[in-house]
Amino acid sequence: MAAAIEMTPIGVVHCTRREAVDDDWDREQVELELDATRFTPEALAGLDAFSHVEIVYVMHGVAEEDVELTARHPRNRADWPRVGIFAQRAKRRPNRIGISRARLVAVEGLRVRLVGLDAIDGTPVLDLKPWVREFGPRGEVHQPAWITELMAEYWAR
Repeated sequence: MAAAIEMTPIGVVHCTRREAVDDDWDREQVELELDATRFTPEALAGLDAFSHVEIVYVMHGVAEEDVELTARHPRNRADWPRVGIFAQRAKRRPNRIGISRARLVAVEGLRVRLVGLDAIDGTPVLDLKPWVREFGPRGEVHQPAWITELMAEYWAR
């Protein structure tokens, strides 16, 4: 097995949501603040030319003892199938890593203003990248009906 990996966050999320309550994430106006001890505004130069960004972050609100390693019903709904943790996007992941895309509103100094990031206040950010259409899925995309149902209100306003 590979050795442990150590990472230093590049910044932190500031927003009004303190708990990772599912749904309505597009209501969140978020500021991602880069670490001023490591970066200058030059690190964000040109980012404002993109409409969306991709954020890699740590779901720090999940306790280690709450991490899921096996299969479960998403959102504990018995009407949805039991699926493994790697067949869902649940927050109780083994490394508690989140990946999300959000609409870029503005870049101001070391702050990036976003809409629709599904992260809570104080979330450590590991990376920030522009969303590039060509990195999206190639070919036909398919998914099970239960995830479409689950996601129906996830981004709702």
